[in-house]
Amino acid sequence: MQAPGYGKLAFDAPAPGSYRLPALGPAADGHVLRSDGSPARLHELMGDRLTVLSFIYTRCPDPNGCPLATHVLKRLRREVSERDALAGKVRFLTLSFDPAWDTPQVMRTYAAQVAPEPQGEAGTPWFFLTSASREALTPILEAYDQTVIESVDEHGASLGSYSHILRVYLIDRRQRLRNIYNVGFLHPDILAADLLTLLSEEKG
Repeated sequence: MQAPGYGKLAFDAPAPGSYRLPALGPAADGHVLRSDGSPARLHELMGDRLTVLSFIYTRCPDPNGCPLATHVLKRLRREVSERDALAGKVRFLTLSFDPAWDTPQVMRTYAAQVAPEPQGEAGTPWFFLTSASREALTPILEAYDQTVIESVDEHGASLGSYSHILRVYLIDRRQRLRNIYNVGFLHPDILAADLLTLLSEEKG
């Protein structure tokens, strides 16, 4: 059964600005690698835009796992570009939790497949990131409470897959978590309403 994020929302998304999204805590910083291999920090990449952050691994075989996150962000990116109120105010970050396989080159290839549109600042940049090592990644996963368990065989060798819970994070311009979406709640219409609600909040 496909997750709601693949189809039309079964109910009307709440009117933007008609509700509040309390801050859930700070959005953690951490050392990452861009898809060109250059180092960066998450806070640097978030910059002064509203940010949607997802954790994935490119070999994920579960359609309601990482592929769902990427699919929803693709739809949301298109919607953001079509709404004047959101254009130029949103940024996407996708960070792999499989740095051994998802090298910068792999992330660059993945980005070319799922988001071939220009990444210019005038649009909606979508950065595909990885880490230099498991040691660099672990503090980030822990700070975001993103559970990831590597599947191994009876000898402890990696099977190339992970058990994980899908989580996508909405982060405001003050780098605070404002919402966390799971598989049953992740939908571009809900995300768009939440983004507009944060912008409405900024206007006072």
